[in-house]
Amino acid sequence: MKYKNTTNLSSEYIEYLLANTPQVTFEITDACNLKCTYCGYGEFYSDYDDRENKVLPEKKAIRLLDYLSKLWNSSRNISSNENIFISFYGGEPLLNMKFIRKIVDYVENELKCENRRFRFSMTTNGLLLHKYIEYLVKHDFHLLISLDGNKENNAYRIDKMGNPKFEIILRNTDAIRDNYPNYFLSNVNFNAVLHNKNTVESIYRFVKVRFNKIPNIGELNNMGIRPDKREVFMQTYRNSEESLYQSEHYSEIEKDMFVKSGSFRNCLMYLIRHSDFVFKDYNELLYGKPKEEHTFPTGTCLPFTKKIYVTVNGKILPCERIGHKFALGEITDTEIKLDFSLIAKKYNKYYAKLDSQCKSCYNKKGCIQCVFNIENIDEEPTCHGCLTKKDFDSYVNSQLNFLAHNPEAYFRIMEEVIVK
Repeated sequence: MKYKNTTNLSSEYIEYLLANTPQVTFEITDACNLKCTYCGYGEFYSDYDDRENKVLPEKKAIRLLDYLSKLWNSSRNISSNENIFISFYGGEPLLNMKFIRKIVDYVENELKCENRRFRFSMTTNGLLLHKYIEYLVKHDFHLLISLDGNKENNAYRIDKMGNPKFEIILRNTDAIRDNYPNYFLSNVNFNAVLHNKNTVESIYRFVKVRFNKIPNIGELNNMGIRPDKREVFMQTYRNSEESLYQSEHYSEIEKDMFVKSGSFRNCLMYLIRHSDFVFKDYNELLYGKPKEEHTFPTGTCLPFTKKIYVTVNGKILPCERIGHKFALGEITDTEIKLDFSLIAKKYNKYYAKLDSQCKSCYNKKGCIQCVFNIENIDEEPTCHGCLTKKDFDSYVNSQLNFLAHNPEAYFRIMEEVIVK
């Protein structure tokens, strides 16, 4: 079944997108055995529900999976036999192992859905991995372990008493590498937060030397900051590109990190969005690209194209990086409240607020701005990512300059990212 983008996002199209979502993420507890200074649910931020050591009821998760299975088994699903990840998030998800076991068992043995292949994943701080690694390996979990580099780099990752836990996390991770080497190679990756106690180079060096992995390095979320914490937040915040270019061996690190580095990632986005020589599939290559009927304002992900995210309170959001006030629906004790017409109305309202700015923007094809991360989106929002012709020309020149100085980058991106 084919759905066309029209001048407005339709309820039918949203339902189609949900039927083909690649990931279902459950925040299975808001409890955590760490109290990281910069935590997205910590003292810097105000755009999340209160943390009350709750757990997500298993019945609510199963109710959602049953609801989704009807879509997965319908004609709206065109992603048959493709992987869909069932992901566990927190808090620290391993504090609610009972939930994980229940959902894994339900998906593997009771969920009636022959049209999708299910995989499991988890983001964890690593403190409890020694207790459950055998189970995680048995069920082929993909693990994303939070680690900010060496011991000094992890100074913000402390427990509620202020004690560092770096040595325990390191010991648990070393044990996985040593006892399950093939699993570690294929299923374990690292996520680091950049701040004023580490650098891109220190994170990269530690993870690369210790584990022979390239870490994902993210900046602190700069949305939803409490006004009284903005000064200390800015003292903690570090820009990843600036940190990389301050490295003594930045060129070597940049090439090894590839699209995990800012320059390669920006170049990739430029080539995908602005090049006439990038094709989604062989049909486009052989018969030409279809005429684009409509481009929605901003670069906001269409709802559920990347995942459906459920908070510990049962709120349904398009991802975990969005303030909880923007919930699109809810799982109650008796039903799934998900009104596609209301979701379409919400998105179209935000699109309308920014449409005139987007029409004047020279980078609208390459925009990555999310409406949910624009201040005053419910009032009179201003998109600070809007580019004038002069700004856009500067952006294009910087990408061409990067390619001119790194001619191998184009071929590597084409071969390793786009073609595959």
